[in-house]
Amino acid sequence: MKIPPNAFLLVWVLFNGAAAGQSTFTDFDGRPSDLGKRLYPEAWTVVMLWHSECHICNEEVGELIRFHGRNQPRAGILGVSLDGYAARGDAQQFIDRHRVNFPNLIADEAAVAAFYYRHTGERWVGTPTFLIYDPSGELVAKQVGAVSQALLEDFIGQQPAR
Repeated sequence: MKIPPNAFLLVWVLFNGAAAGQSTFTDFDGRPSDLGKRLYPEAWTVVMLWHSECHICNEEVGELIRFHGRNQPRAGILGVSLDGYAARGDAQQFIDRHRVNFPNLIADEAAVAAFYYRHTGERWVGTPTFLIYDPSGELVAKQVGAVSQALLEDFIGQQPAR
């Protein structure tokens, strides 16, 4: 059986506290931030896991900007950059270049992989990845790859009111 090279990194993160409830996300000033506490209260939250060098992220972020602006306060986007805090300048350039209108946190790939596994039971694949939380904060959908504004609006519109 061949073990993927990033499996050792994921195991290291899991056994060194990242999965034990310690915050592995920060704001752009370096302050720890609990992603669960950043979900929009009583609204749909779409978490976009992105990287400044991700070609698809750069092409598709406009869809998320429009979704966020159009659907407030019923739904909103929360971004998580995988650039890592040491490269937050690259992430900030992405935000500035695209005029991103939704809040963003930052983490490294290992922390996001551990977070994704804890929340989905699946191995994280790459960027962009989307996690959709209902207004009660329950994860109800996930998508690897681009997601359009229309698809998000259709999905949320088809969900029963809670």
